[in-house]
Amino acid sequence: MAAYAVCVRETGGVQEILLARWVARDGAKRWTLPGGGMDHGEDPLDTVVRELDEETGYEVEPVRLLGIDSINRRYPRKLGRFADFQGLRIVYEGRVTGGELRHETNGSTDLAAWHPLDAVADLERVELVDVGLELWRSRPENGKAHRAHPADD
Repeated sequence: MAAYAVCVRETGGVQEILLARWVARDGAKRWTLPGGGMDHGEDPLDTVVRELDEETGYEVEPVRLLGIDSINRRYPRKLGRFADFQGLRIVYEGRVTGGELRHETNGSTDLAAWHPLDAVADLERVELVDVGLELWRSRPENGKAHRAHPADD
């Protein structure tokens, strides 16, 4: 289980979204929503606040639950075995309340930055960014985003 935030601000008439650049085990880098895995016994609200501080340097207030995204993956393990993974990603709308933008060190991300919403489609990104933006824009009553493609992140 993991918790993430969609943080959007308006600067000079341009809407921007806060993203963190995720570094995969193979070294590939793609933009994602800031957030991450819950510690055992941790409340999801505490998770998203902690993760945003770690990845971006910002203090964030979760203001609204946008939805929950479920993913399934099957990937190879040692000795010809496969892992069957299911993940639940809790997505909040977040509001930056303090702190200063900085990059995470020794973590799963290496950069944090604001990006214009109209430029997101051109970014190398994980699908969670699109899921989060759809939830933020549509605010579905049942909290489920329409997924055009299977999860790839």
